[in-house]
Amino acid sequence: MRERGPRCLRRGLGVAACVVVSGTAAYETDPYTHRERTVADSLVVLDREVNATLDRLASSWSRGEREWRFVMAVYWRIGGPNFEDKLERWAMESPEIERIEFKRGESLIDDFPALIARVARIFNVGPIINLNGVYIGTDKIGHFLSQGRKFYQRYRRLGDEALAMRRSIRTETGLFGRLTTGVYSNADLVANYEGYLFYRGLFHDDIVAGKPAVFRWQDGKPVRQRWFTWGDHVNAFWDEGLNPNVYHKALLPHVEKRLLRLCDDFARRPQSYRVPNAAELTLRYRYAGMRLNDALLPARFLSARCP
Repeated sequence: MRERGPRCLRRGLGVAACVVVSGTAAYETDPYTHRERTVADSLVVLDREVNATLDRLASSWSRGEREWRFVMAVYWRIGGPNFEDKLERWAMESPEIERIEFKRGESLIDDFPALIARVARIFNVGPIINLNGVYIGTDKIGHFLSQGRKFYQRYRRLGDEALAMRRSIRTETGLFGRLTTGVYSNADLVANYEGYLFYRGLFHDDIVAGKPAVFRWQDGKPVRQRWFTWGDHVNAFWDEGLNPNVYHKALLPHVEKRLLRLCDDFARRPQSYRVPNAAELTLRYRYAGMRLNDALLPARFLSARCP
């Protein structure tokens, strides 16, 4: 989930009420049910939407060389303080995006004990899309745009990625993470970090390795230098199936039971359950706050448990 709104627990509200009052997007992801399905890649479509927004903003920009104002303008156009970010909601509804969607009663979340899962049982499970060949929950778009902006704001204030990361960790352990859902999502934190890189890379070179900033300033106007692509940011660690969550101990038996349903699919295509560059990605996200869950790595778990 994504952090939003006031710290309403201080007002004495219940956990579920806090989520609603705060305007928190409460969609969780089920990375295991329907994992064998093939879904068309939405990379080209979602690249188009972001680049069109950037072009519209740049062409009408009249506020001078003010990077943070431009960052905020991007956020308000495709993010925003709603239940879902604007682009996230668009991806959940657009006929141009193929999705895996879940009916009530068929997802992993529906197996969770209500007392532990709490808010995750109140809302339906968010859809899964294929982005850059990676199966992700649409909530990751919101993490990228909203929490990524907050991460960059903290970095600008603190000047240190590790310090900026600490707040992101608190969002996953507190009201907007494990406290309300019983789930600590490493993939959420990865998306947060990549969103920070997106905003920082709008006007700073080599944030995306070997590439110039998306824009440079010229006479007070942002001038395009390269096209944005989600392909620079989305990788296997955005997939909660390949970069497993840390679950409350009461939820683990339900997760393990659901994983075992993948045995046949794993036997057919074991390569799709492995991350060849896991060591490289772990190093990349050393400041993202992940708590790697080796016990639920699907290739390891299924190799040991499947008949």
